[in-house]
Amino acid sequence: MELKQYLTLFRRWGWLLIGGLVLGALSGYIWSLYQRPVYEASTRILVTRAPQNTTSDMTNYLTDQQLTQTYVQLLTTQPVIDAVSLKLGSVIDPLQINVKPVINTQIIQLTFDDNDPQRAATVANTLVEVLIDQNENLQSGRYTTTEASLQAQIKEIQGQIDSLQSQIDNASTQAVQDQLAEVQTQIANLQVEVSGLQQDIQSRTSVVPSATPQPQDQAKISDDKARLSQIQPILNLYQQIYTNLVVLGQPMNSGSTSSGTRLSQLQTTLGLYQQIYVNLLNNLETVQLARLQNTPNVVQIEPAIIPDKPIRPRPLLYTVLASVIGLMLMAAIAFLIEYLDDTLKTPEDIERRLGLSVIGFVTNIEYSVKDKKEVYVLEQPRSPVSEAFRLLRTNLEFSGIDKPLRTILVTSAGPCEGKTTVSVNLAASIAQGGKSVILLDTDLRRPQIHTFFNLPNHAGFSDLFRNGSLSIKMVGHDFGSLKDAVVITSGNPPSNPTELLGSERMNQLLNSLKTAADVVVMDSPPSMVADAQILSAKVDGVILVVYPSHTQVDAALATVEQMKRTGARILGVVLNRIPQNDSYYYTGYHYYHLPYYSTKKAKAKDLEPQLQTPALNKPIIRPQVDLMQVWHRFLNIIIFGVRYRRREKNKMNSQFDWSYRRTVPSGRTQSVWAIRPKAKADTPIGEDEKSRKPL
Repeated sequence: MELKQYLTLFRRWGWLLIGGLVLGALSGYIWSLYQRPVYEASTRILVTRAPQNTTSDMTNYLTDQQLTQTYVQLLTTQPVIDAVSLKLGSVIDPLQINVKPVINTQIIQLTFDDNDPQRAATVANTLVEVLIDQNENLQSGRYTTTEASLQAQIKEIQGQIDSLQSQIDNASTQAVQDQLAEVQTQIANLQVEVSGLQQDIQSRTSVVPSATPQPQDQAKISDDKARLSQIQPILNLYQQIYTNLVVLGQPMNSGSTSSGTRLSQLQTTLGLYQQIYVNLLNNLETVQLARLQNTPNVVQIEPAIIPDKPIRPRPLLYTVLASVIGLMLMAAIAFLIEYLDDTLKTPEDIERRLGLSVIGFVTNIEYSVKDKKEVYVLEQPRSPVSEAFRLLRTNLEFSGIDKPLRTILVTSAGPCEGKTTVSVNLAASIAQGGKSVILLDTDLRRPQIHTFFNLPNHAGFSDLFRNGSLSIKMVGHDFGSLKDAVVITSGNPPSNPTELLGSERMNQLLNSLKTAADVVVMDSPPSMVADAQILSAKVDGVILVVYPSHTQVDAALATVEQMKRTGARILGVVLNRIPQNDSYYYTGYHYYHLPYYSTKKAKAKDLEPQLQTPALNKPIIRPQVDLMQVWHRFLNIIIFGVRYRRREKNKMNSQFDWSYRRTVPSGRTQSVWAIRPKAKADTPIGEDEKSRKPL
C-alpha cells in the first residue's frame, strides 16, 4: 500500500480515529477519578545457604538461583497466606502480593498492595516473619525423626549407665567392708603373732641378763627375730591397706572374692555402655550439624515502611493508555471495514481489478432545488462538473480517432449509480461541442431521462416498435436550449423489453438514428438485466459508470466479462458522484479546487469582473482561504509531479508513440486509448497513421 493510500485512509477515517482518541482519553481520565487509591509497601529478603566447598562455583550459582526461585514461589503458597491471615485476623488476597527476584542476586523483592498504607506495610513484614518460621519448620522436619531416635537411644543408654554406676557403687561398698573385715582379721592375727614373738624373745633374754643364753635359746631367739622381721612388713602393709580402705572408700583390686569379680564385670559393662553413649552423642552432633548446613538462612534486609504516596490511580498514564487503546481500536475497526469492503474506490482499484482506465471524474452534483433534476451542464456551464463532462467528451473524441463513435451506450453494474445523469450531461456536453446529438432512453424498465426535462413519457422509443407509422421526429423532444440535440424518452413500458432490443427492428432504428445525428447517447438499464448486454453488442462503444465505495467488484467484473463475451467495445470507466472534498479522485484534475471554478458567494470587493459570463448571470468569486484546501492542493501537486515523472519515464521506455498526448489534459487516464506504434526510421511520413490501432 502506498503512502498516498494511507493518507487517504487517514483523511477518510480521521473523524473515527480522533473520536476514538478523545473517547478513550475521557474514559481513562473519568475511570481514574473513581478509583480508590492503592498503596504499595515493599520489603527485601536475602536468602543464603551455608557455605559448602564440595561443588564448583557454577554449581553453587545455579543452586542459589534455584533456591531463590523456590522461596519466591513459597511466599505465595496458601499455607503462608493462611498463616498471615490467621496472625493478622484478616483475609489476605493473593493477588495483592507481588514477589520477584532481583536479577543476578539472592535478594527477593516483596511488595503488597492495599488501600490502607498501614496495613500494606504490616502485611509485608508479617509475610517475611511467617516465611522465616515456615522455613525453620520445613527444614527441621527433615531431621526431626533422626534426632528424636538418637535422643531416645542416648536417654536409654544414660539410664543403663546410671544403673550400672549404682550397682558398681553398691558392689564397691560391700567389697570395702569385706576387705576391711579381712584386713582387720589379718592385722589382729599378725599383731597377736608379733606380740607372742616379742614376748618369747624378751622372756628368753630377760632370765639372766648378764649371762650368755644357751645355744638352744639363741637359736630360738634367732628364729623368732627372723619370723618377726617377716611378719612386721606384712603387718605394716595390712595397716596401709586398711588406711586406704577407710580413707578412699574404694576396694582394692582383687579377684579372689566374689564381690571383686562382680565389681570387675560391672565396670567392664559400664565401659561398654559409655562407649555406646559417646558414639550416640557423636551421631546426634553430626545430624544437628547437617541440619544447620542444609538450612537456608532467610533474613529481612530491608523492612517495609508505610508508604506516603499511592501508586494507583495515575490519571495521566491511564488517560494516555486509554487514548492509545481507543485510537488502536478505531484504527482496527477502520482497517477491518476497509478490508471487508469489496467496492471499487479509486482509479487504481479499477485498473487492477477490471483492467480498464478511468476516462472521467464526475463529482457529486448538488442541484439548486433539492429533489429536482436538471441538466447540470446547461444550468452551470462554468462549474467543475461541466468541465468534467467536457473532459469526458474530449477523451471520447480521442478514443474515436480510428473508429468514430456514433453510438455510445452508458450503463452501470447496479442501479442508483448515476448512469442517467452521466448520459444526460454527456449528451449536452457533446452538443455544446458542435455535434448533433440524440439522447435515447433505452431503459424500458425504469426510465429516468424524462424526469430531467419534465417531459411526458406517453410516447417514446418503445412506441417506434409498436407503431411503424411513427418517426423519430414525432417522438423527439427539444434538448433544453440546444438546437442540435434531441431527447427521445423510453415511452410506455413494454412487456418484453429484451426481445424488442434484440430484434431486427432495433437495428433499423439504430441506423435511422445514426443518419439523423452525429452521436447517439443511449441510457441503458444496469447490467444485472440482459438489456445492457444486447445493446452493448450493437453500439460503437460502452461507458461503464462506477459509483466509488458503492459499486461492488464482483458486479463490475461480471459486467465487464459479459460485455467482452458479446464483443462490446468498452471505452472506459466514469467515476460518478465523487465527494467534492475528496481530492484523491481528482489526480490530474486539481483545478476542481481552484478559486476559478468556485461558485460560493462573496462580497463585491472580492469579485473579479474579468471572469464574469452571461451564462452564469453571476460573477465567479474567490473563496475564503481554507487550510484543508491548501493542504489538498499541496498533496495534489506532489502526486501530480510524481506521476508526471513516472509517465515521462514510461514514454521513454515504451515502444509506442505518445507525442500527440500533449493535447490530453490527463495523459494517465487516456493512455489506453491514444497510443500507436512508433514510426521506424525507414517508414514514410504518414504511413504510421495507417497502422494506428486502439488497444
